[in-house]
Amino acid sequence: MLMERLRGWARRLKRDALIVWLAARHPAVPLAAKAVAALVAAYAFSPIDLIPDFIPVLGLLDDLLIVPAGLWLAFRLIPAPLQEELRAAAAGMAQRPVSRVGLMLVIAMWALAALLAWRWLA
Repeated sequence: MLMERLRGWARRLKRDALIVWLAARHPAVPLAAKAVAALVAAYAFSPIDLIPDFIPVLGLLDDLLIVPAGLWLAFRLIPAPLQEELRAAAAGMAQRPVSRVGLMLVIAMWALAALLAWRWLA
């Protein structure tokens, strides 16, 4: 019962991430919503996480907090009629995208953290 609910929640997160990925490219989406949607989609579809999943507790924290919070904000900024259009477009897509931009953002953040740690320790 709990596992089925978690699977359903994960499927909805994937669908919603695809919707914001489409929103980031849609010409009718307001600029602020487009920017938030692009960042959220880039992170959600990045092949690596900011906090790797193998780190106990913290590794899943980004998946449980950062992505849903970003999706919530993006959906608050996208007009409701446009959300329905994007939802229909997402339902027709066969595969989910992979974000190379998200990959580069996460790698850049890790590199910056390593540089700051090295400077602080030196």
